[in-house]
Amino acid sequence: MKAFEHVIDRRNTRSVKWGNMEAVYGIEDASEILPMWIADMDFTAPEPVIEAMRERLDHGVFGYSYICKGCKDAVREWLSARHGWETKNEWMLFHHGVVPAIATVVETFTKESDNILITPPVYPPFFNVPGHQNRNIVECVLKEVEGHYSIDFSEFENSLKQNVKLFILCNPHNPGGIVWKEEELKEILRLCNKYEVLILSDEIHADLVFADSQHIPLAKLAETEGGRIITCVAPTKTFNLAGVQAAVMIAEDNDLHEALVKNALAHGQMELNSFAASALTAAYKEGGPWLDELLEVVSSNMDYVKEELESNVPGVKIVKPEATYLLWIDYRGTGLDEKDMMEKLLTKGKLALEPGTKYGEAGRGFLRMNVATPRSVVEDGVKRFIRALA
Repeated sequence: MKAFEHVIDRRNTRSVKWGNMEAVYGIEDASEILPMWIADMDFTAPEPVIEAMRERLDHGVFGYSYICKGCKDAVREWLSARHGWETKNEWMLFHHGVVPAIATVVETFTKESDNILITPPVYPPFFNVPGHQNRNIVECVLKEVEGHYSIDFSEFENSLKQNVKLFILCNPHNPGGIVWKEEELKEILRLCNKYEVLILSDEIHADLVFADSQHIPLAKLAETEGGRIITCVAPTKTFNLAGVQAAVMIAEDNDLHEALVKNALAHGQMELNSFAASALTAAYKEGGPWLDELLEVVSSNMDYVKEELESNVPGVKIVKPEATYLLWIDYRGTGLDEKDMMEKLLTKGKLALEPGTKYGEAGRGFLRMNVATPRSVVEDGVKRFIRALA
């Protein structure tokens, strides 16, 4: 676990998390603020990944590269071993990130003024990417009871009836940390099939699931339930490689696959860069032991934050998530509105968390905290939170 205890100075490394807070939070000087907001980790990537990129760097020639069979085999074998999902290399298309992949799917399979369904509170690009492409967002707000979220399938069906063309599923869910159960996923499939709605399943958090839960790839169920599905996976969230930029779109349906290929050609989209391909392959082939340790560290950090904040900050409640390294903190019991809460955290606590409304109006009264950082940093963050509300 020692690899996860070392505190690394990330300032002056072009880190969005550590170096761009002035712009994000509209403050003049963020030098004393501890960032626990955007979803990247403060841990080094697995050593085999670093070594693979170092080897590629040492070669010294960086001409055009392509995705080799070994890259695809690594993805396929990982999905089989970790999630019991049997895929094929020919179903895969590679992209520079899951968000660009979402943009590609929206552009390829919908047109301006089409309706796209999402389930807030949810990852902001689910709103923003379709919105910037002049698509209409239809919201089926998740049902929340004491911090636990579920889908109201009556409302979900009513939403689908609004001539929805695409449903974007967050599986597992960000920011709620929900690992959707088989019966829920089957109902999603049934209703989307009934109304002929294409599904984009964003499964970037699939590997970050704790021991008591099991991620189920939606397309794995679709082998028996039917459905037109495009799945997005990536090593970037799992192995802290967001800046390397690599993702995979998986489409078994040949028509979907060919439409995505055509879109890539229309945009002159190249293959992954040499370092991304090397990192992806090494991560999926050799990153398992690192990930297993990471999940233990993150789970322990979550338990610590939950106990300390609930014990020391009246009105704060936390439901430990089933997945992700992100805590969704319910502060509605404090009586503070979002503006006051954020001001206290930033000015008194010197702590940067994400306001819940970033994930839609349904997130009001919540904060998102990233605990994928060494325990000493987590402890510092908790002290700052408590100080902010003292």
